[in-house]
Amino acid sequence: MAGIGFELRRLTQRDDLMGVVQGYLHSALVSSGPWLFTVLAIAAINLFSQSWASPEELADFRIAIIYSFSFSLVLTGPVMLVATRYLADRIYGASVEQAPGMMLGAFLVTFATQAPIVFWFYGDYVDLPNGVRAAAIANYFLVTGVWIVSIFLTALKDFRSITWAFAAGMVTAFVCAIWLGEDYGTSGLLIGFNIGLATIMFTLISRVFAEYPYPITKPFEFLGHAKKYWDLALTGVIYNMAAWVDKWIMWFVPERETLPSGMISYPNYDGAMFLAYLTIVPAMAVFIVNLETRFFETYQKFYRDIQSHAVLERIHENHRNIIETLKESARNVTILQACVAFLAVLLAPQLFQWAGISIFQIGMFRFGVLGAFCHVLLLFLTIVLSYFDLRRKMLYVSCVFLVTNAVFTYATAQMGFAFYGYGYFLSCLVTLLFAYAVTAREVLRLPYLTFVLNNSSIR
Repeated sequence: MAGIGFELRRLTQRDDLMGVVQGYLHSALVSSGPWLFTVLAIAAINLFSQSWASPEELADFRIAIIYSFSFSLVLTGPVMLVATRYLADRIYGASVEQAPGMMLGAFLVTFATQAPIVFWFYGDYVDLPNGVRAAAIANYFLVTGVWIVSIFLTALKDFRSITWAFAAGMVTAFVCAIWLGEDYGTSGLLIGFNIGLATIMFTLISRVFAEYPYPITKPFEFLGHAKKYWDLALTGVIYNMAAWVDKWIMWFVPERETLPSGMISYPNYDGAMFLAYLTIVPAMAVFIVNLETRFFETYQKFYRDIQSHAVLERIHENHRNIIETLKESARNVTILQACVAFLAVLLAPQLFQWAGISIFQIGMFRFGVLGAFCHVLLLFLTIVLSYFDLRRKMLYVSCVFLVTNAVFTYATAQMGFAFYGYGYFLSCLVTLLFAYAVTAREVLRLPYLTFVLNNSSIR
């Protein structure tokens, strides 16, 4: 988080309101940019293409993108977390010469390992016109590319370029999809959307090369970290599966939609959950700002004083400061998200009527909002665990999330339409309580963790 931390601290320490606003805006773009881009672009494309596109064409377009984001995130998760840790270690050691090579190596590894699955699925399993097949395959790899380059976003200091990259990509996707879709149907919609994704991906790649102007060397060295950080790699798979497993299960309920191509989904549930996720954007922005300003300063002071052989009283004082900072940050995020969730649940009928969204999504949306409220707090605790390098605890939390989301969603799906959405909410609530118990225990005994459990010299 080096780059975003420097920038956010600089902006929020300015003596003017604009600095604070810019800090939260950049935080929102970095934390939620790819997802915001997708939701807003797909919504706009669907809205403006309804006059000439058939429902089947729009459904193929929407489901192909959902499949790309869902399965690419799960399959890319191990590479993303291992590469992120490798880059963090390099930044900490002030040795980032291999960053460009690592990025290209990550691209090659993810593309090579996922290509057989993607080509089998779109080439053989589903029945699509050849143009749509090719556009869907390209969409998958572009989405995967965005995941890989996102590893470097928080290490970049030029946030205006990042903001403009997502803005330009969103506008480009909308314009090109509308322009090409009218003449070429689903393939045109996907190609236009792909042009927007390519705009984002290649703009960000160029910024990475500008930030790290070094020759390409040892592109696969980061894979050596996979054995050392196997728990991180496994967490990358399990956590992303946990976030999507409720959607996968809901694709098999009686109300699901099965297209002639063979692709299935449940649009009402997918749409309700994606709308619910929009409510966490303000909390994510506040969360990142709080984490990267005061918390980071107290975190850094704790370990810097230990390295400087501080006395025990100073170490305990720094420990108390970390706890107080985490309490304050958690309180800020909780209050903000609670207010947003309350308004979203209360105003859901009016918002859905104004936006022309099916009333059948309101119940699922409301429970999705409550689940998202717990989910953003769960994410807060997970990142705190990662700061203290408690990788095994992160893995345990991810496993609980996966199991509970799968079990609760399946059980409530069997109970009928009235209970759709309960599973995700209950899973996030249970996992949040478990993550809180784990995180609180570890943070309260942080000096013991530092001097004993994480001290390699006494193992």
